Amino acid sequence: MGRDGFVARHGLWTAEQDDQGREIVARARAEGLDVVRFAWADVHGVLRGKSMMIDGFEQALHNGCALTTTLLAKDTSHRTAFPVWQEGGGFDLSQMEGAGDMLMVADPATFRILPWAPGTGWVLCDVYFPDGTPVEFSTRRILASVLDRLSAAGYDYLSGLEVEFHILSLDDPKLAAEHATQPATAPEVGIIHHGFQYLTETRLDEIDPLMEILRRQITALGLPLRSFELEFGPSQVELTFHPRVGLGTADDMVLLRAAVRQICRRHGYHASFMCRPNLPNMFSSGWHLHQSLDEHRSSTNAFMPAGEGEVLSATGRQFVAGILEHAAASCVFTTPTINGYKRYRPFTLAPDRVAWGVDNKGTMLRAIGGPDDRGTRIENRVGEPAANPYLYIASQIVTGLEGIDKGLEAPPPTSDPYGGSGDRLPGSLMDALTALDGDALYRQAFGDRFIDYLLTIKRSEIARFLSEVTDWEQREYFSMF
Repeated sequence: MGRDGFVARHGLWTAEQDDQGREIVARARAEGLDVVRFAWADVHGVLRGKSMMIDGFEQALHNGCALTTTLLAKDTSHRTAFPVWQEGGGFDLSQMEGAGDMLMVADPATFRILPWAPGTGWVLCDVYFPDGTPVEFSTRRILASVLDRLSAAGYDYLSGLEVEFHILSLDDPKLAAEHATQPATAPEVGIIHHGFQYLTETRLDEIDPLMEILRRQITALGLPLRSFELEFGPSQVELTFHPRVGLGTADDMVLLRAAVRQICRRHGYHASFMCRPNLPNMFSSGWHLHQSLDEHRSSTNAFMPAGEGEVLSATGRQFVAGILEHAAASCVFTTPTINGYKRYRPFTLAPDRVAWGVDNKGTMLRAIGGPDDRGTRIENRVGEPAANPYLYIASQIVTGLEGIDKGLEAPPPTSDPYGGSGDRLPGSLMDALTALDGDALYRQAFGDRFIDYLLTIKRSEIARFLSEVTDWEQREYFSMF
């Protein structure tokens, strides 16, 4: 079957993946699985897909699994932002006309068994058109391509996750028919612990029964969990992960968000990776991305300095300079929601301007390490936990690599992150989109078609936001005028 399937005809797997494909079929049978979920991360980093009964699993593995192309056209409300019924489907691509199909093709290296869903396997996919052409809007493929360019330059990318989010009691899921709007009415929730006792063991122990469930199932899933912590705000927690090379961190992040939300829901909780929920006393959540480069030639950390008193090598400073140079445009990738920009506030352990510092948690980029410290790295503190991890990571590599290629020099590190001379970060998603629209590097690296596609999706969200009458407007104007 495999030799005649869609994957084999178009040469979509390596020899190693062929072997892995045979292994996971055998494993699925040996484990007595009933169903396997085929999952694909869309432009928002949200997993979509289908569940295949086990008797159709092998066929779907080799022939792909059909998925409508309109999923490429959806904004965060699931509204279609492109005229898919017109010629070219709004994308100037014949494959996008008329809501036709594309095919999910599994990466067998990502196969897992879900510990919270009995008899259920899971595999991450990429998408292709029926003629075997890769879909150029696939963000996982964009990151893979960027990693290939980095490898050609002589480096591997090492990154680790530090993710904050909220876990809340699910008091009312709002499942009455009138709540099935687009998007649906948000659930009513309650907190599971009070805040303002950052890292206190007593508060953490209050929620340990739930955290025990999460940590056991996350580690059983194969995710490299390093620590779990109580954050400053009510019902806010943080997970950190051991570093991974290449695609691994991004794959882990999309699976982590889905896993946490699904596990919590099955136990009567609501987990949210929204940056700043509109709930009393809530604090913003961030996603801090730790990153470094391993140099092929020397097999060492390319950011580790040689000189005493230095925190980064010349290569590391050049990488920093490239990220800072394109910081405004990069915010579309690190902070892709309207809500995320409400986190950019001074004196909050979140950045509000373009700057870097040495072990300074108020700066956008925090440099950690020094001579003989193989853990020397850069921590980008600008991201929100709702970001698409493939685009977040790709944006770092593209800009950092340009800094190395051009020999850019970073400005001196700041010790005054909220009063220094750095440019302000974009004040809104609208400002960030304007910066991205005019950024030649991203258009060259990701392609004009992808950048214009992403701009269209995000502008659709902004247009809907601007058309809504908000509580703020009601309070501000209804009595005044």
